[in-house]
Amino acid sequence: MTLPLTLMCLCGFVVLTAVSGWLGARPHDFRSEKPRLMPWRFIMLLSATVTIFLIIHALTLLGLKSDPPAQY
Repeated sequence: MTLPLTLMCLCGFVVLTAVSGWLGARPHDFRSEKPRLMPWRFIMLLSATVTIFLIIHALTLLGLKSDPPAQY
């Protein structure tokens, strides 16, 4: 993936993490008869994991590499 595509995906997943975290933190309305159908907390965890991987990928594209030390 190119750097612009990585940054666009990163912004999208950051927004998805924030929105799903907000929706998952709302208190449940017990007066309502319908159940919650979206697992917002699980979606938040998955999108946060993808966000971390995209940050690492963007840093790698920018030139930050973590090569193992040379063994003699």
